[in-house]
Order: sequence, then structure tokens, then C-alpha cells
Amino acid sequence: MADTPPDASTPTLPDLQHWTWVMGRAQQMMMEQGLAAMQAKPEGIPAIPGFTDPATLERARDFWAESLTLWQRFLDPAKAPEPAPVTDKRFKAPQWREPVFDLIRQSYELIGDHMLRGVEAVDGLDPKQKEQLRFATKGFVDAMSPTNFALTNPQVIEKTIETRGENLLKGLQNMMADLARGQVTHTPDGAFELGRNLAMTPGKVVKRTPLYELIQYSPTTDKVLATPLVIFPPWINRFYILDLTPEKSFIRWAVEQGITVFMVSWKSADSSMKDVVWDDYVGAQVEAIDTVRAALEVPAVHTIGYCVAGTTLAATLALLAARGEAAKVASATFFTAQVDFAQAGELQHFIDDEQLKMVTSLSPEGFLDGRYMATTFNLLRGRDLIWNYVTQNYLLGQDYVPFDLLHWNGDTTNLPAKWHLSYLTDLYRDNLLVTGTMAVDGTPIDLTKVSTPSYVQAGREDHIAPAESVWKLTQLFAGPLKFVLAGSGHIAGVVNPPAAGKYQYWTNPGAHTTLADFVAGATETKGSWWPDWVEWLRALGAKTVAADGARLPGEGALEAIGDAPGEYVKSR
Repeated sequence: MADTPPDASTPTLPDLQHWTWVMGRAQQMMMEQGLAAMQAKPEGIPAIPGFTDPATLERARDFWAESLTLWQRFLDPAKAPEPAPVTDKRFKAPQWREPVFDLIRQSYELIGDHMLRGVEAVDGLDPKQKEQLRFATKGFVDAMSPTNFALTNPQVIEKTIETRGENLLKGLQNMMADLARGQVTHTPDGAFELGRNLAMTPGKVVKRTPLYELIQYSPTTDKVLATPLVIFPPWINRFYILDLTPEKSFIRWAVEQGITVFMVSWKSADSSMKDVVWDDYVGAQVEAIDTVRAALEVPAVHTIGYCVAGTTLAATLALLAARGEAAKVASATFFTAQVDFAQAGELQHFIDDEQLKMVTSLSPEGFLDGRYMATTFNLLRGRDLIWNYVTQNYLLGQDYVPFDLLHWNGDTTNLPAKWHLSYLTDLYRDNLLVTGTMAVDGTPIDLTKVSTPSYVQAGREDHIAPAESVWKLTQLFAGPLKFVLAGSGHIAGVVNPPAAGKYQYWTNPGAHTTLADFVAGATETKGSWWPDWVEWLRALGAKTVAADGARLPGEGALEAIGDAPGEYVKSR
């Protein structure tokens, strides 16, 4: 059988090589012409900021030159220098080393780098505006990554050919489900269930109010510390961040250390909470403290406040001090909590008049749907929490990976609109908590009057409550205070069980006025800071009592209403 003659319309390999050279040469000629124009110095033309001023022309010349070099490497790979190692995990796959896609990758990185450099060169902006522009530009650059588009991602192209498009259909199904849900999915449905493989620490709900449930956990030791512990989690999220899988649970670990643990579980807001304000959350903390004191017949309790609940705990301590009742709290521990919001991190990018008006418009029934806050937090780490899932689950059509922390991250909580708005304006925008102008129930509060022994933990890579911002609390309280800088960020820096053997923490017993001074002389300890905290707690009072009677949930004055983790943690 005679060979089939080649189709005249099908380009041969020499044709493809020729036209690739033609396009490359045309691009090179334009770049050379542009570079020559940039190097010219026309007379009589005024410098226009951002267009013809010397600094802008210099950046443009750099861009032309680097683009030209990139094209020359593509057209003549033999003369190209050894490529630099790829550190961006988005481009780790070997398919990105193929010439065309390597050019796409390097072009994207070049353009993104120049966009960010352009932001740094902008003059006339105050620091906050510059930071907002930098944040927005970085978000745009991440969104425009070639990994996020089917036709510029070689892995997606390869997968589409391999599955004959099934990956795109499955990805479309994932995307449509997320659109219906109103948020990006991070873990598979049904992988986790409260009480089954999350929030499993045994205990009882012993009090329920319109704002919170109080959970008491069952002891696992014969003796427990005489002074119990009351934990206040952030109402922005579900409390079980401190009670994830058993091996990660801070609550379970604290119980195993011989501590009587109580947890406040905040109710997810609905229209009945439209009038809830700052005073209500501070009042709830005082009420929980008094409830535990009375039930266990103890003079004081230890307390923990996580994130925004730590901010409120600071106000609670100041209120008790103003009332002459500071002795009700034996100690206060702060997990990544801010009180001075002058350097409050990337969330400040979302606090301006227009954003605050939008928050108001999104809360017609008196509460803010938690999905809006979830989106905000996801945007702070868009590359990892948004675009990674666009690539993996929408384009490649991969199955979701079960991950307890991400399940919790997507388990949103509604917020009381009035209080949330005042929280953003009074604290984040106006920083009133440290100016001495805030009050609770008409009582002015002053953080400098707080003398309660305090343990302040910050995360070195925390982007929500930056360590520099958390540090400021140490300069306000008057009482004995220990500051600990933990490795990792806002969640992993806190939820770091000793058995995991991960990260590290830094301590420095000397007196310091700045975080930099603290770090300069700090001692690094490998692993979790939890043992350091419990040692600090025991040093405040090592007396123990038998783990019976009121130390058993439901056996004392507080009757058991239901099993932990309760009902409020499951409410939508």
C-alpha cells in the first residue's frame, strides 16, 4: 500500500521552526526598537510622573531588557545560562520545564515582578495606601498566574487529553457546587463530623444562654489543679479549633495535665442577636467566670482568650480592675490577641469607609453571613486558599483531601452586625482600646490598670495578628507577664501539640521594650510551647484537689444539659 501523501495544509516540523523563528525575531525587533526609544533623551518634553519621568523610564528600560533576554534564551536554548532552581511550588511539576511553558512561566514572573516593583516606586502615598496597593497588586498577580488557566497550564492540558475532558467536567461540577454553597470548598463532604472525629473530648454542656453555651470537660486524672480554666474562643470561628482530632486537641491535652477545663461556645448569630454589642461579649465573659467560681466554690479562675476573644478578655480584665474585682481571675493567657491595632496586619486592607458601608449593606437582618468573613480570610492567603483549589479541583478535577484544619476553616459562623461593625471601627480603624476612651456598661476601662499575671503568645508568621502587634500588649499591662514567640502562624502556631515535634518557640526573661530586642536575646526551644505554658500555670498555684463532685460535669450545682460539643457549635 502506497504511503499517504502529506496533507498540504499540515505544517511540517521545519515550517513550525521557521514560523517560531519569525515570531521571535519580530518580537525581538520590537523590543530592540523600544529599548532604543527608551534610551533616547528627547529635548523639550516635560517629565510626566509615572510615564516619562526618569525613574519610570529606567524601570521600562529594565523591563524591555529583561524581556529581550528572556526571548533570546527561548530562541537559542544552547546559549542560555543554567536555569535558576524553581522555588515557587506552583511550577514544581516537570511539565513547566518544557520550552513553551517555561517561557510562559518566566514571562509571568517577569511581569509580576515588575508590577510589584512599580508599586514600590509609587510616590505620594501614605504608608496605609501603599500597603493596600501592594496587597491588591499581589492579589492580582496571584490571580493571573498561568497555573489558573486551562490553556496555559501544561498539567491541565495533559490531564484533559488523558481523561478526554473528564477532569474539566468534574472540575465544573466542583465549581458549580461551590457557587451554590457560596464559598470555596477545601475538604470533601462527610469527611468530618463533630463528635465523631472532631470535637471528641468528653464533657457536658452545663449552661446555655442566648449568647453562649458553657462546656465542662470530664477529668482524666485523679487529682486536678484547684484553680479551673475557662477558655474564650473567637466568636468569628467555631471553638473546636482547640479540639480538632484527638491528637491535635489542646482541650484534651489540658485535661490530661490535670486541669479542670471549661469552654465557652458562642452562638452563631441570627436576627435575634441584632442588638448584641461589645458590652454583651465582655459581660458574657464576666458571667462565665462567675459561674465557674460559684459552681466549683473557688475564689478565682485561670482564663484563655484566643484572637478577638483575647482582645475582649483584656477589656474584661480592665473592667474587673475598675470594679475592684481583679482577684476573680488568677491568670490570663492570650493566644495571638491584639489590643493595640496600629499595626494590625493585612486585615486593615479591608477597613475603610467603603468597606464598612458594604458590611452594613450585607447585614439587613442584623447579622453578617459568616461566608463573607471566610472569603476575607481566604483572600489574605489567596494563593493557598483560593487559587490552589481552582487549579487542583476545578481544572485538574482532583478529589478534595480530608484535612481537619481546613474543614474548620470552612465551618463559618455568623456575626452580630452591630457589634461586628463597631469592632471594625472602634478597634481596627480608630484603635480606641488603647486611647482610654472605651467603656463597658458605662465604666471606662484602662488596660494599664491590669495587674493580672499574663502569658502572651504570638506567632512569628502570623498574618492576622502580627507578632509585632501582639507584642504591644506587653507594654500596656502592669502585672507580671511572660511573652512567648511561637513558630508558624495564627493557627499552627497555637495548635501545636507536643507529640507532633514541630516548630519551636522563643523565650527571653529580660525586660524589653521592643520585639526586636526580645528576639535578639531570646532562647529557642524546639517543639511545642504548651509544656512551657502549663509549667507557668502551675507556678502560679500548684495546689490540687480530688477530681470528684463538682469537678465532674453535671455532678455539682451546674446540671448537665447535653453532651459536648453542644448545640451552638452546630448551629448555622
